Amino acid sequence: MNAKHRLPGLLLLALISITLSVGCSKTITSAPDVTFTTITGKKIALKDLRGKPVMVTFWATDCPSCIEEIPALIDLYTRYHSSGLEMIAVAVYYDPPNHVIDMTKARQLPYNVALDINSDHAEAFGGVMFTPSTFLIGPDGSVVKKEIGLFDSAKMKTTIESLLKG
Repeated sequence: MNAKHRLPGLLLLALISITLSVGCSKTITSAPDVTFTTITGKKIALKDLRGKPVMVTFWATDCPSCIEEIPALIDLYTRYHSSGLEMIAVAVYYDPPNHVIDMTKARQLPYNVALDINSDHAEAFGGVMFTPSTFLIGPDGSVVKKEIGLFDSAKMKTTIESLLKG
């Protein structure tokens, strides 16, 4: 590569690196002590789910990758919920609640859907800035996997299965 093209390439690489590192402004290693309120009014305290693997995914109704990920989330929930997996989809602060409710009904989402109206949950999870952002929490409350963007379904299944086996 000649010098003329090296600088823009390096700048692009630096920008990608910065973008990936700020997906969450701080790294978390254990689940925060938060209580979600679902769109049906149900309260779910994360600490009450200890002993089970929990997937928390931050999403938005206007996020193409989030919409693309829905079938994989439904598959994971359908496949593993009866074995103990809990799942909470957290709609980000700028997503109008009526859009979230409409999409939840239209897509027949079987898992819990919560609103993050004041960004409190996004902040508690390290300052989530991009959707989708998915956290897999182990039965002990540790964050065992964090994915920004679409997650790899096969790898997620493997990790969930290992958590369910203990």
